[in-house]
Amino acid sequence: MKEWWIQVGLLGIPLLAVYLHIPPPQLSPELHSWKSSGRFFTYKGLSIFYRDSWGAVGSSEIVVLLHGFPTSSYDWFKIWEGLSQRFHRVIALDFLGFGFSDKPRPHQYSIFEQASIVEALLGQLGLQNQRIHLLSHDYGDTVAQELLYRYQRNRTGRLLIGSLCLSNGGIFPETHHPTLLQKLLKDGGLISPILTRLMNFFFFAKGLLQYINQRKKHRDRWVGALASMAVPLHFIYGPLDPVNPHPEFMNLYRKMLPQSTVSILDDHISHYPQLEDPMGFLNAYLNFINSF
Repeated sequence: MKEWWIQVGLLGIPLLAVYLHIPPPQLSPELHSWKSSGRFFTYKGLSIFYRDSWGAVGSSEIVVLLHGFPTSSYDWFKIWEGLSQRFHRVIALDFLGFGFSDKPRPHQYSIFEQASIVEALLGQLGLQNQRIHLLSHDYGDTVAQELLYRYQRNRTGRLLIGSLCLSNGGIFPETHHPTLLQKLLKDGGLISPILTRLMNFFFFAKGLLQYINQRKKHRDRWVGALASMAVPLHFIYGPLDPVNPHPEFMNLYRKMLPQSTVSILDDHISHYPQLEDPMGFLNAYLNFINSF
């Protein structure tokens, strides 16, 4: 009951803001800096934000970071410098509908399109024939699974994947527990139409949240891609995650993907491990990368 009231309260804040015509907050200096250090490229007439940092001298390795829902590439800011000291290039984008990228509406958002945007970005950067490492979180885990599926089947425009590290993503629909607000926006029902009339944002968010249904529909495709993976696979897990709860999620993960290595962080780390425990997350990832 406590969680229900908290979510209702959080829901009321943006609705009240709309009613009072409160403008959105100004970007913080940190976000201004993040944006100014990035660039945009055009995908089918849509503007996509990305950052591409050149890092370690003497390294030829490239890591591509795929963020989660409902955030942006800024999720990686606490480990960016650490990654730049290990990799030749560190690349991250804001998926369509997120962060500084365009947010078309109405639009049929899909994991397939987001994967194509990643491929287009790396093609734009001249990296389609270079092996890259994927590091992903949440929503980005599913995009990574689709990229892996294409790589395994020699799809045109595919990435050459050297390794994949997932983190706190709902890769198994049967152990994924979306929040109450996510359910309301995703599935419609009696409340969702009211919300969409009160604020256009909720109609937009509902479109983005269709990835949860896509995970269920394409489970065999995306879990199968992991199960047949021939390159190194790792999972970094914050065990206090209410969306992918412990031990239910991890028990299934170990059963379905016994070839994968796993890093379980401290008991108090939840759904955003790269923000809650950046040093623990970074060390876990670098230990994985340095193991092969």
